[in-house]
Amino acid sequence: MAEGRILVTGADGFIGSHLVEALVAEGRPVRAFVLYNAFDQRGWLDHLPPAVLDKVEVVAGDVRDAAMVREAMRGCTQVLHLAALIGIPYSYVAPASYIDVNITGTLNIVEAARQLGVAKVVVTSTSEVYGTAQRVPIDETHPLVGQSPYSASKIGADQIALSYFLSFGLPVTVIRPFNTYGPRQSTRAIIPTIITQLASGAATIKLGALTPTRDLSYVTDTVSGMVAALDSPRTVGETINLGSGHEIAMGTLAETIARLMGRKATIVTDQERLRPQGSEVERLLADNAKARRLMNWGPGHSGQDGLERGLEKTIAWFREPQNLARYRAGRYTV
Repeated sequence: MAEGRILVTGADGFIGSHLVEALVAEGRPVRAFVLYNAFDQRGWLDHLPPAVLDKVEVVAGDVRDAAMVREAMRGCTQVLHLAALIGIPYSYVAPASYIDVNITGTLNIVEAARQLGVAKVVVTSTSEVYGTAQRVPIDETHPLVGQSPYSASKIGADQIALSYFLSFGLPVTVIRPFNTYGPRQSTRAIIPTIITQLASGAATIKLGALTPTRDLSYVTDTVSGMVAALDSPRTVGETINLGSGHEIAMGTLAETIARLMGRKATIVTDQERLRPQGSEVERLLADNAKARRLMNWGPGHSGQDGLERGLEKTIAWFREPQNLARYRAGRYTV
């Protein structure tokens, strides 16, 4: 294994695959850590152009296996840790899995990095750790509230990572992306859920709660923020939001997407898609001033105009028949 690489965990996922693509485009050596499976499938990495994938060293394993994590990290000087269980509905039925993957997996990452003397570790968190906004915009000092087992597990993972900075001086940064969207995202997220139903000809769009608001970031903005956090020496020991600074209600989002797609549809709440009472995060709106200050990062898709530009690119990708065929439009799975 070559020396000096950047280890990207969760490289087979939605954001991870975009991150790998961006790093390769910048000429950076990447080792992609993907979840082992007997079919030798590498998630979304398998759909990258061969010219990109040929430049990536792929290692299959599991972040829950400390020995495997250490071997995958050997020879890497930097780590971008994205591997996690992220589906909120599944965390209600299998919470122990989230503790195992998200907390123990992160512990394995930072412990291996400490043992190997890694120069920088960027740990990916989530805006869900804030719970429903107690004040807006949400800055990094906002209280942490675990309103789902998923968000509670991410709070734990964040604190494990930061404890390694405080206890051992490990150069760790925690990045908190607000809701990221774009090509390749799962229909467990709201934007692909809306687009795939409309693209498949549905006249009625089934969603969960329509009134909560979210701060939506196009995937290239989240990726550029992660890379900026990796590169900036000022981010060590810090927790930093990545968000657009613009919020939109989920019902309004569905109407916007329908308009951009030239479709008319009835939007309804499907009771099966609602979170348990007390678990719904009602409002998220990012304060991204710290990211601007510490690493000179700002979203390329800001405000309503930026959101619509990102949505148009996402819609175009999902409308490609070979892409839409990968999804089960209208089918709800936890």
